[in-house]
Amino acid sequence: MTTQRIVVGAHYGLKDWLAQRITAVVLAAYTLILGGVVLFGPALTQASWKAIFAGSFMKVLTLLAVIALGWHAWIGVRDIFMDYIKPTAVRLLLEVLTIVLLACYAIWAANILWSL
Repeated sequence: MTTQRIVVGAHYGLKDWLAQRITAVVLAAYTLILGGVVLFGPALTQASWKAIFAGSFMKVLTLLAVIALGWHAWIGVRDIFMDYIKPTAVRLLLEVLTIVLLACYAIWAANILWSL
C-alpha cells in the first residue's frame, strides 16, 4: 500500500511563474517600441507626446502594458505578503488594498489614455 501525499494550499506555482515571464516579455516589448518611437520620432514636446498617444494602436498597447505591469506587480507583491506576513487577517487586508490600488491605477491610466 502506497501513501499519497496530499498537497494543500493555493497551488500557484507554474501558472504564476509563467504569468510573470509573459508579463515581463510584454513590458520589455512595450519598452522597446516606446523607446524606438522616442528615439526615432520628432523632438519631444508636449505636442509630440500627445501625438504619440493619439492613435488607437499606442493607446491599446499602453493599456496592455499597464495591465501587464499590474498583473506582474500583483504576483510579486502577493508572494512577498505570503512569505513575510504571517497573520492571516493582516495579509488579507494588505492583499485587498493592493488589488484595489492596482485596479485604480489601471482605471486611471485608461482614463488618461482615452481623454487625450
